[in-house]
Amino acid sequence: MTLKQLFAPSDMTEGKPWEKILVFAVPMILGNIAQQLYSTVDSIVVGQYVGDNALAAVGSASPIFNLLLVLFIGISTGASVMVAQYFGARKREDLSKTIGNCISLTAIASIIIMIAGALFARPLLELLDTPASIIDWCTSYLFILSMGIAGCAFYNILCGVLRGLGDSVSALIYLLVATGINIVLDLLFVAKFNMGVSGVALATVIAQAFSAVLCLLKLRQMATTFDLKLHYLKPTAEHSGSIIRLGIPSGLTQAMLSLAMIVVQSLTNSFGEMVIAANVIIMRVDGFAMMPNLSFGTAMTTFTGQNVGAKKLDRVEKGSKQGTLLAVGFATTITAIILIFGKYLMGIFTDTTELVEFSSSMMRILAVGYIAMAVTQSLSGVMRGAGDTMTPMWISLATTIAIRVPLAYGIAYLTRTPENPTGSYLCLFISLLTSWVMGAVITTFFYLKGNWKKKALS
Repeated sequence: MTLKQLFAPSDMTEGKPWEKILVFAVPMILGNIAQQLYSTVDSIVVGQYVGDNALAAVGSASPIFNLLLVLFIGISTGASVMVAQYFGARKREDLSKTIGNCISLTAIASIIIMIAGALFARPLLELLDTPASIIDWCTSYLFILSMGIAGCAFYNILCGVLRGLGDSVSALIYLLVATGINIVLDLLFVAKFNMGVSGVALATVIAQAFSAVLCLLKLRQMATTFDLKLHYLKPTAEHSGSIIRLGIPSGLTQAMLSLAMIVVQSLTNSFGEMVIAANVIIMRVDGFAMMPNLSFGTAMTTFTGQNVGAKKLDRVEKGSKQGTLLAVGFATTITAIILIFGKYLMGIFTDTTELVEFSSSMMRILAVGYIAMAVTQSLSGVMRGAGDTMTPMWISLATTIAIRVPLAYGIAYLTRTPENPTGSYLCLFISLLTSWVMGAVITTFFYLKGNWKKKALS
């Protein structure tokens, strides 16, 4: 493969399925790791230069910010599926209209989120009983991220378009550059200018806007694949409707998951600043550990979408098995690393010995769950790529809302004592692991049942 081919759209309808999936997934894994560095560097910088309470503030604000992103997740999912299928079917006009409609929908959604973030950030934090010691930091962090939401939104949407075209390398390069900018600005704003939590939020906004511009410039260079002209930006009922129809299940899923996370965050807050800070550290490491699973899930969506567009369903089934095995192999390696080096990973975020010990012990509870999530993400990616975005939605809602949240609160209630009136903090992690394992079992059942094939053939 030449350097030019590496940065060009990739046809995944020919060649060995596992090879195409792996070549696509590896840059995505590296890119997702780089993207995770945004929030991780924020946590490291505030934890080391401001303190553990600032670290807790960033963590408490994250579930609310994730809730604000649901519109973009829906658009991105719908865009990726449609772009992959039109690219596989060689329908240039429909591909051009889809990409143009994505850009317009993202602009509209950005305005909505800016307003919602400014109006509801503080009330939501108060509703969750966010400790008074960190609520002001949480509010300023959320306000700045909401005002700069367009950069984050366009980066994620345009990356979804590039990946639908089979180009995961360009997004990686642009993100690496932006991550470097984010790290430099984090240190500048926090360590030198003493801007605290607001400084890391501002650094993230600037870096993500930069990466979005780079993605747009790349798309403008793909004139041999599609047309990016002004009249294609006009929303059409057919293409915008299809993007929304395919994206709503993923957007709704993320909305419900974010709400569930907010509900769980309220339970987390009841255990105090130490558990809040530990949970932030765990979720940052979790973000890295989950990257291969998410990357293979996206790779399977693109692979499936292109091959469905090319009417190669047998190739989809072969690729789904090979891709899932690859994902499980990566997840097993990640699990081993967490079990062996967990304490050292936690020590990156804080010098507080008690916090390091607590975080690493909780991370060991979750470790095996990443193998289960490899199965869930890969097979869900196949179903989404075939156009069945509803089944993964219902599975995610069931495992989170019907399993994780009730189990977390149930364990907390059953473990209450006079000395520990809020119950055991173990409820947070046992419930999460259980939901992951159940998700893998249910997803495998529905994949084997095969209803997604009917969507692919329709």
